[in-house]
Amino acid sequence: MAVKALVEAMSRHGWLVDILTFHEGADIECKNVRIIRTSEFSWITNIPPGFSFKKLVCDALLLLKALKLAGSCEYQYVHAVEESVFIAEIIKNIYGIPYVYDMDSSMPEQIVEKRRFLSFLLPLLRWFETKAIRRASVVVPVCDALARVAERSEGKSILILRDPPAFSITSKTNSAEKKKQLGLAGTCFMYIGNLEVYQGIDLLLNSIAMAVKKGAKISLAVVGGTAFDIRKYEDMCTPLGIKDIVRFLGPKPVKEVGDIVAAADVLVSPRITGVNTPMKIYAYLNSGKPILATDIESHTQVLSREIAVLEPAVPERFADGICRLASDPGLRSNLAEKAAKVALEKYSGRAFEKTVTEFCRLMESTIRV
Repeated sequence: MAVKALVEAMSRHGWLVDILTFHEGADIECKNVRIIRTSEFSWITNIPPGFSFKKLVCDALLLLKALKLAGSCEYQYVHAVEESVFIAEIIKNIYGIPYVYDMDSSMPEQIVEKRRFLSFLLPLLRWFETKAIRRASVVVPVCDALARVAERSEGKSILILRDPPAFSITSKTNSAEKKKQLGLAGTCFMYIGNLEVYQGIDLLLNSIAMAVKKGAKISLAVVGGTAFDIRKYEDMCTPLGIKDIVRFLGPKPVKEVGDIVAAADVLVSPRITGVNTPMKIYAYLNSGKPILATDIESHTQVLSREIAVLEPAVPERFADGICRLASDPGLRSNLAEKAAKVALEKYSGRAFEKTVTEFCRLMESTIRV
């Protein structure tokens, strides 16, 4: 979604963009933008977020296609997202084409968080990351924490490009009506995103169960996740005694999410690890809904207690936050109002467009165009 927003903005600034991506996914229509896909292996489907064997195979195919393209076209720079920065380094070595490192996370930490048995590789992975940052003409981190990583690695030119809001509420559906449609009651808490372990869904479900035991009249809607993850967490709800108040709605097209969010009274982000700010936080801020999030750097570099309820990533404490928001409509209204003001100034689509304009000017002065 962030890449789509970026290339659409660059197109409006007159750039011609080729997007080289995996075989999965739907094409988009955008002026001056061409989508090129890697070769397809029928046994590789549903590539998960983060590090995986499937992604390694697809990255190898991406490398082969990228080298072919770089040798046949006159590109002025390569815009490398996440691990594709290493492909961009190879292209620079062979063809001399400069690259931008679009830094959505710190890959060494992300890999080790998901695969603890690879901890012994952390120093080597950090060396590769530092080398990629130093060789980039421009580094584009998505948040302050990653900008500090780029600064420590002595990046030449660093520009923070925060993600745009992924969705907006355009539905005129009454909140109560939408809740009824979805089978929800009481104060509705809603999570949106994938169901990877680092997202803290275990924490969320345990906290919901504790809040119910304390007397909170609540429900939970979960938007997103693979079929496997949904089954796993549905099974978890039964022994916790919350099966009747939790609805797993599955993955939804972005254009439908705004309509679903109309049912929410509170949007939650129970993430337990990481430093990069989740893309959903910007949409949450722009939604007109109050936010409950864990008190970790991933959130606190954007959220404060003035505009959100922040609690430690501990079930008892997170449950306290749930109870506070469930019992206090005034608090919910006050937080949502303050968040909307901050979002309009710093984290709106308009703010994103302004930063992209700055990025385009930076590229024009950094790279010969």
